[in-house]
Amino acid sequence: MKKSIILFFTIAGFALIFSSCLGDLDTRPLDGRELTAADVFDDPASYQQFLAKLYAGLSVTGQQGPHGMPDVSGIDEGFSQYLRAMFHHQVLSTDEAVIGWNDQTLLDFVHQDWTSTCVFVAAFYYRIFYQIALANEFLRETSDANLDRRGVTGQLRADIQGYRLEARFLRALSYWHALDVFGRVPFITENDPMGGGFLPSQKSRADLFEFLVDELKAIYPQMAEPRSPGYYGRADRAAAWMLLAKLYLNAEVYAGQQRYTEVITYTTRIINAGYTLEPNFRHLFNADNHRSHGTEIIFTVPFDGIHTNTWGGTTFIVNGATGGDIDPLQMGIAGGWGGLRTTRNIVNLYSVLDGRRLLFSAGQSLEIDELSNFRHGFASVKFTNIRRDGTPGSHRTHVDTDFPMFRLADVYLMYAEAVLRGGTGGSMATAIGYVNALRQRAWGNTDGNVTAISLDFILDERARELFWEGHRRTDLIRFGRFAGPNLYVWPWKGNARDGVAVHSRFNLFPIPAADLMANPNLTQNPGY
Repeated sequence: MKKSIILFFTIAGFALIFSSCLGDLDTRPLDGRELTAADVFDDPASYQQFLAKLYAGLSVTGQQGPHGMPDVSGIDEGFSQYLRAMFHHQVLSTDEAVIGWNDQTLLDFVHQDWTSTCVFVAAFYYRIFYQIALANEFLRETSDANLDRRGVTGQLRADIQGYRLEARFLRALSYWHALDVFGRVPFITENDPMGGGFLPSQKSRADLFEFLVDELKAIYPQMAEPRSPGYYGRADRAAAWMLLAKLYLNAEVYAGQQRYTEVITYTTRIINAGYTLEPNFRHLFNADNHRSHGTEIIFTVPFDGIHTNTWGGTTFIVNGATGGDIDPLQMGIAGGWGGLRTTRNIVNLYSVLDGRRLLFSAGQSLEIDELSNFRHGFASVKFTNIRRDGTPGSHRTHVDTDFPMFRLADVYLMYAEAVLRGGTGGSMATAIGYVNALRQRAWGNTDGNVTAISLDFILDERARELFWEGHRRTDLIRFGRFAGPNLYVWPWKGNARDGVAVHSRFNLFPIPAADLMANPNLTQNPGY
């Protein structure tokens, strides 16, 4: 199943790269020719290949891997990979991680001191809108009028209708990341002109929230049933439900609305769709974690050490976290990069009996006096390139480990939080039961069970369960503990060893200065 989706990705290695007014994007086709839509879609297989390119944009960075002919220019190609850029914004900016490297403005994430000229901020911004531009172009080229003009009928036409639903989901996923990270952003759909000097207008956060809710509610009834065979690494109905639940959980931040009842509605739908917890927590983050898809994992970004070479994704997470006295062979790699560690704030959240405490402390100090010293701060051995049988993945640098973007444990915790925040249709007893199911897996028995929960407990439990999975920044903002005059600090926040409060403007990242200069319709986020 995983091999089939990797093949689905790799057949997309042709130049379906279209120009955008949103930034300095690489628009070169592989052979140096300018391709037109007519060239591309002469071949009926191109529809599936284009969809594959949309999915592959979450995993790889260009037309050949691990570098060369990048999708997004102007930055080292590995830094521009979607999940690596997301990790910088969602993990490295929080108490979950520090890094020892000082590439360009990378430490600005650790210090919470980024600006509108930060090259890494621009990398994620343009990667997001590159994905959106591709999705829009696919939707333009698969309109009824264009399919009629090309004489597309029968099973191919029916398949394309399903592909369009997936493209709309992927566009919504990237717009959600834009909404969450940048707030008010330029807004373009397939109904807008492409190129020709068109400058998109900026959509308010509340309006983009409503668009995404409406879009997902329009497409999910027609999407594949949850856990459908052959949908590994692709979006089905449960993935759309999950994205809706994420939007509703953060609706107070995005749109000033309390929508916790809807969180309970959509998380309950996912739970009732037949997903179950993976019995062994570590199996969710190893080289054959594709075996947990359809049980606990709802939507994943696949990687393969041979066929999806990249310097981002889980290759970055596994290699970046390996150094000091960690044996690279025990991580399934040839050698580590010695960069990523975590802070005492996260370490202190775990009981030593908690099986999710996948932290490496031998030869490591709890305190971080020097960011450049890998031995300062505990390391993480959560993500590995080791299979369940103890053998390494297919490649000793580029890992096989897929990234679980959405999984059932998160659903359980979202349900519990929504109940605590006053959503209707759920029950406290059920919420506590879901939390205890996670803790029983972590402890291996009922010793870690709880009889009551609170919002503070849920925030901490989310940190324990979802460490390094890309949720922490969003969670801290929802709880009012990320930026601004709050009392929650962690090492090197505000560029101070023990941490200091920072300005509330850092709750959003800035629109890159280059895009503001290129498009007079855009205004900067407050404080930048």
